[in-house]
Amino acid sequence: MTSLSNAQAIAWATQRLNPFSDSPKLDAEVLLLHILDKPRSYLFTWPEAQLPAPLYQQFKHLIDQRCIGIPVAHLTGEREFWSLPFYVNSSTLIPRPDTETLVEKALALDIPSNAKVLDLGTGTGAIVLSLASEMPSWQLWGVDFSEDAVTLAKKNQQRLGMTNTTIVQSDWFSNVPTQAFDLIVSNPPYIEEDDIHLSQGDVRFEPLSALVAPDNGYADIRHIAKHALEYLTLGGYLMVEHGFEQAEGVKEIFAQMGYGNILTIKDMAGCDRVTLAQKLQ
Repeated sequence: MTSLSNAQAIAWATQRLNPFSDSPKLDAEVLLLHILDKPRSYLFTWPEAQLPAPLYQQFKHLIDQRCIGIPVAHLTGEREFWSLPFYVNSSTLIPRPDTETLVEKALALDIPSNAKVLDLGTGTGAIVLSLASEMPSWQLWGVDFSEDAVTLAKKNQQRLGMTNTTIVQSDWFSNVPTQAFDLIVSNPPYIEEDDIHLSQGDVRFEPLSALVAPDNGYADIRHIAKHALEYLTLGGYLMVEHGFEQAEGVKEIFAQMGYGNILTIKDMAGCDRVTLAQKLQ
């Protein structure tokens, strides 16, 4: 194959990816558009346009990489979240649509128009920067233990031009400024250490430190819930993402810590995904 049209390249790649991907055609399209540096509409407008041999070789290499499991986002270096483009790399989790549930619920909370918001374990900065894009009057902080993650989040902050956000390196609360926050959010590690899903799909290529937590996946959530009380305003909210089978466990942790108005929200697939609570005393 030395000369293929765009449509032929997509068809070939889809067939090649079929045993290795849940979305082979979409993966093929995203990777081809990345090589071509074109918008999605290009494939519909110019299906018969010929793919030059050098570009086909680049495309073939990306398809080969995808066949061994490397995530599409790592191959393109980008992932869209909340309709915003984020740089991604192997130092952080790849932003996922499920997490948009947390952003959507946070934006619906009754908190001050000049709210102070903290995102713990910010990774790419997807949560904190998405909130910042919607609420320019909020003052937001994103922290992460990983120096590489902080560098990446700052790169995304610069790309998106979010001047109301501060990104710092911190082991959870250890380097957080001593002030009261109206909202603390987090997508912490919550997967059990022996979970079979750790050997499947994209998570094989993501940092274990951002995925796995001791105590059946609850250790970091418990730590956050305990120490967030020192940083929340009276009536302030704590909101965490968790596994779809962990809602009852998270609600129990929150109740044990003295939080009130505890509520679990389902994601787009109807799975329990985010639990929030208020500091009432």
